[in-house]
Amino acid sequence: MLRSIMMSKIILLLFTLFLHLQLSAQSCLGYWITIDDESGLKKSIVELYKKDGKMCGKVVYIYKRGKDGPHSLCKECVGNLKNKPVMGMQIIKNMSWSGSEWEGGTILDPDNGKFYDAKIWIQANNYSKLNVRGYIGPFFRTQTWIKTEKIPSD
Repeated sequence: MLRSIMMSKIILLLFTLFLHLQLSAQSCLGYWITIDDESGLKKSIVELYKKDGKMCGKVVYIYKRGKDGPHSLCKECVGNLKNKPVMGMQIIKNMSWSGSEWEGGTILDPDNGKFYDAKIWIQANNYSKLNVRGYIGPFFRTQTWIKTEKIPSD
């Protein structure tokens, strides 16, 4: 009887851990406000979504700042992205869930046109903040994105 109770508790614990990891993976999906590193102001909204089992992200809203605002072009990009609208651009590609974070994909910084290897994870105990890290070798930059439920309707 005692052995049966212990086994039930272990199964429940493993199920709870599995469920938590799955919910953490899913909680990254949705809309996130990006913040400008220099000014600290809202910059854009990126939608994170799953496609073929991988997480991707595209720009779905650009806050009105500067002369171009929502009509910004990726002037520093190369190849087929050169001078394309940032609005609607897929900037996150091929992220795989590792059990604790999304990794293995890339992120594009439309301001400088460069692709970086990426890792994305929810902040511990705060599902409304997302850590987004772009890196090249040992050098990296981490931004904190803020969860939002809707896109402004200007």
